[in-house]
Amino acid sequence: MKYKRVLLKLSGEALIGDKGFGIDHKRLIQYAEEIKSATDEGIQMAVVIGGGNIFRGIQGEEGGIERVQGDYMGMLATVINSMAIQSALENIGVQTRLLTAIKMEQIAEPFIRRRAVRHLEKNRVVIFGAGTGNPYFTTDTAASLRAIEIEAEVILKGTRVDGIYTADPEKDTSATKYNRVSFEEVYSKGLSVMDMTAFTLCQENRLPIIVFDMNKPGNLRNVLEGEEVGTLVDVQ
Repeated sequence: MKYKRVLLKLSGEALIGDKGFGIDHKRLIQYAEEIKSATDEGIQMAVVIGGGNIFRGIQGEEGGIERVQGDYMGMLATVINSMAIQSALENIGVQTRLLTAIKMEQIAEPFIRRRAVRHLEKNRVVIFGAGTGNPYFTTDTAASLRAIEIEAEVILKGTRVDGIYTADPEKDTSATKYNRVSFEEVYSKGLSVMDMTAFTLCQENRLPIIVFDMNKPGNLRNVLEGEEVGTLVDVQ
């Protein structure tokens, strides 16, 4: 395997699967099995998952909910998804620990960096819930921050498209895919990878990002083995 310690960022929307809302059990099991195949090879895996399949802070603001309140509601949505993926992993024999940025002792440990690293060293999948614990920051930013803190070698951003394109491939059939792109090119070409705060954190800490299709079976393992899957963003 090319990597030893990675952070996997999943979108909450990806858990919807064929449903219009909530969590698709089949998609959840698929993700759990993909993660298990990596940890079986000794990969130390951390996971951050969004909450967009349940609630988004910005959506709440549109409905009259004050932004900060809405963002905290979104953080709680990420905890629900984190608990779901934790349960799916443990059902297939993977040891996990859920650490949250907001204290909720009955269901999760509080985030402590040294504790998180120790869990990883014991080959437990560490799931980070509740974002950064602060409003106005996305789960992309939480993923970048946690990856830097645990000294992950790469962020693996699992999406429903197989990389970064010149335009949205779901809307523009002429869009072409990048196999590799620099941080500077992402800025200059206005490519969509992560929100700017998260992306800048990765650039400043020279943390590569791989954007790939998480819904294709075996893709996560292929990325970890160093195959040219998706798009690599790094310092060139």
